[in-house]
Amino acid sequence: MLAFDYLPVALMLPLPWVVRRFAREVQPTSVLRLGRLPNDLDDSIHNSKVPMVLSVAAWLFLLSALARPVWLGEPISVPMEHRDVMLVVDLSGSMDIEDMSGGGDEAISRMSAMKSVLVDFVRRREGDRLGLVLFADHGYLHTPLTLDIRNLEQQIEQLTLGLVGYMTAIGEGVAIATKTFIDSEAPQRVMILLSDGSNTIGAVEPMAAAELAKDSNVTIYSIGLGAESMMVENAFGELHETNPSWDLDESLLTDIAELTGGRYFRARNKDELTEVYSLIDGLEPISDTEQTWQPRDDLYPYPLFCTLVLMVMLALYRRRYG
Repeated sequence: MLAFDYLPVALMLPLPWVVRRFAREVQPTSVLRLGRLPNDLDDSIHNSKVPMVLSVAAWLFLLSALARPVWLGEPISVPMEHRDVMLVVDLSGSMDIEDMSGGGDEAISRMSAMKSVLVDFVRRREGDRLGLVLFADHGYLHTPLTLDIRNLEQQIEQLTLGLVGYMTAIGEGVAIATKTFIDSEAPQRVMILLSDGSNTIGAVEPMAAAELAKDSNVTIYSIGLGAESMMVENAFGELHETNPSWDLDESLLTDIAELTGGRYFRARNKDELTEVYSLIDGLEPISDTEQTWQPRDDLYPYPLFCTLVLMVMLALYRRRYG
């Protein structure tokens, strides 16, 4: 859309006519007198309207440049406030256990359920900064806090087991995620910790990492993932019931969350996991305060260039024809 920053400049449009109409005519100091003029002198040149047309066009282009024309693009809405949300995900070997019902008769792995639900959660966080920390043998910052939600979705979909080992370093995952909040100025700092086991390795104790998160004003919501019962086949081909989540440390995950003012959730299947992330989405609502701005391109160089070209043409015309 075309707009002008200084539209009142248009009031200067009749200025040349006013000057020509009311200004006092300058009298020449000397007069050149010729005995006679040639009979065949062509007066059409002196009666030409070309100088007038060039002058008027140059004046119009000059006023257009002074009015500062700009081209405004489509309005873009930018959230004025955002939340910083770190997703801290267990990538230990037990995430390969196929004990999660995926809506049908066939069970899917914890890893597949986590990726599917997490991508859907991320898509609903438009306007927030999200990051991803993985932990197994060690904690690892996979994706720093970013507003690029689409890229984070792709990063989650490409996750594979074995990237950072097969054990469970919950403390390191929480500590590394907390470290990313140090320079954050977001009004809300949220960490969503997902694990299917207990802390078995790592240089940082989980509760010490939780204390650090609390001191950094980070709220942790923890999720315990895994079914409580599944049928497995023994060496004789017989089916028997077992608890695949026997090593899930719910007490630890609960203490970590409550210490920081958050909550612990239990997800035994994909539907419960989806419900948990929906609950967290409601607890940490997306800010709806937005600021709108429009991209703009200055166009004044174009009419200014046209003005210069017309002035040069006018000068050449008068130099040639007088």
